[in-house]
Amino acid sequence: MPLHEWLSSGKTVRSVWSTISSPLVVDALVSSEGEALTLDMQHGGHDESSVYASMPSILHAGKGAIVRIPVGRFDMASRALDFGADAVIAPMVNSLDDAIRFAAAMKYPPLGERSWGPNRSLALRGIASAQNYLESANSQTLAFAMIETRDALHALDDILAVPGIDGVFVGPSDFSIAWTGGRTIDPMLPDMMDAIAMIAERANNASKHAAIYVMDPKLSARYHDMGYRLLAIGNEAKYFGAGVTGLLAEMNIDS
Repeated sequence: MPLHEWLSSGKTVRSVWSTISSPLVVDALVSSEGEALTLDMQHGGHDESSVYASMPSILHAGKGAIVRIPVGRFDMASRALDFGADAVIAPMVNSLDDAIRFAAAMKYPPLGERSWGPNRSLALRGIASAQNYLESANSQTLAFAMIETRDALHALDDILAVPGIDGVFVGPSDFSIAWTGGRTIDPMLPDMMDAIAMIAERANNASKHAAIYVMDPKLSARYHDMGYRLLAIGNEAKYFGAGVTGLLAEMNIDS
C-alpha cells in the first residue's frame, strides 16, 4: 500500500532510519519489517547521490521512501520527490513563512511552485503517463514540517493551516533543548509530554498527519495513544549494536 494511503487509512507506519550513505546498507535495512525507510540528510551522511542510488531498493521492496532534507534546503525537497521519494521531512520549520516555502517546493501549481522533472520517479514507479502523475502527485507526496522549537510550537496552527503541508514531525531531542531553554537534552523529558500530545491532537484535528522520532521503543505505545501514526526509530548504530549484542548473548558461552 502506498505511504499516503497507509497513513490516510489510519494505519501506523514504522519507519527505519538510515544515516549511512551506502546503498548496500539501505539494501540490508529494507529487509526489516518496517513499512517505511527514512534517509537522513540533515544529521546523517546521506547526500543527493546516495538518495538517488537508494531509491530503487526502497521502492522495489514496497516500502515508503522518506527523505529528511538539511535545514532550509527546500530545493532538495523537490529533488527528493523527483528521485522517487514518497515524503519529505523538513527540519526547523519555525514559522508560517517557512511552512509556505516548504509547501511551495513540494507541490505543483496551482498549490505550489514545484518545477517539472520527475523522470526518475516515473521510471522507478512504472508510471507511463506524465499527465496522470501531474494530476495525482500533490495528493500522493507528503510534506512533513518538523516541530522542534518553541517558535514552531507557537506557530503550530498556522503551519498546519498551510495548503500543501500534509503533517508535522516532532523532533523530541531538539524540542527538549528548546523546552528547557538550552539547559538539557532529554528526548523523553516528562515535562514536555503534554506539549507533544497537544501537537498530535492539533494535527489530527486539522486532518493532518502526526509523526515523531522515537528514542525508546517503549514509548511507542504512548505516542500512538497520543495520535501519532508515523513512528521513526533508531539508526544503523543502534540496529547493528542490538543485533551483535543479541547474537553474542545467544552464544551462551563464557569468554
